[in-house]
Amino acid sequence: MTTDPTQDPRPAAVEQLEQFGLSSYAAQTFVALAGLGIGTARDVSQVSEVPRTRVYDAIDELHDRGLVDVQQSSPKKFWAISAETASRIFEHELQHRTDVLRTALTELEPVERRNEQRGVWTVDGQTAVTERVLEFFDDAEEQIVYMTVDELLTDDLIAALRDAADRGVDIKIGGISDDVQRQIRAEVPGVSVFESLWVWSDTPAGRLMMIDGRKTLVSALVNGADAGPHDPRSETAIWGEGEANSLVAVLKGIFTWRLDASDSDS
Repeated sequence: MTTDPTQDPRPAAVEQLEQFGLSSYAAQTFVALAGLGIGTARDVSQVSEVPRTRVYDAIDELHDRGLVDVQQSSPKKFWAISAETASRIFEHELQHRTDVLRTALTELEPVERRNEQRGVWTVDGQTAVTERVLEFFDDAEEQIVYMTVDELLTDDLIAALRDAADRGVDIKIGGISDDVQRQIRAEVPGVSVFESLWVWSDTPAGRLMMIDGRKTLVSALVNGADAGPHDPRSETAIWGEGEANSLVAVLKGIFTWRLDASDSDS
């Protein structure tokens, strides 16, 4: 578990530096220098658990990554870059690694992944389900039909819907309260709202979605047996893709019927 940086900044900083690939001694050395400003190997060893003989190896590692400067004095003195500069370096490294990973994984994807997904697939956890929904929103070319509860229509999802609307995607939303309807109409141009068949918020249903008539997702909110009253509800979802997919065929029929009924009522 990540240490709270506001309560215990040193171990929290060491833990995160190790996550970015620094050795334990290098991470501890950098944190020591961050507190000292300028220090010698002896100074670092006195305020950390790094043996004096290992400080120099740690400094070499930090110097190679541009995190410390060395003064060629006797004894040598070491200076750590600022927290802002260090954060920027690691942010750039992370972005580069993410870009490389995305390119490599994209090259590995089979053609079938982009065209047809056979069967029904499961996704567990609210974060994972939200990421899948965001991915599907980004892929939409013609239409998004989305039923959900207020709490799951987050700012990230509204922004993704707005981007889709800007691409000319037709967006239809259902299941949300009057207040959220007003918000979504103000933030997403051209969105239309339709009525659901039941009070969506009174059920364990989480989301029901159709993208371009060929990709669908349905989720349910599940409180674990040991979950406390203030714990966020977990979520599990199933999704399918392709016109011949059984889940797509069933949900497409339901959506088409519901939307046709809504159009005739209006």
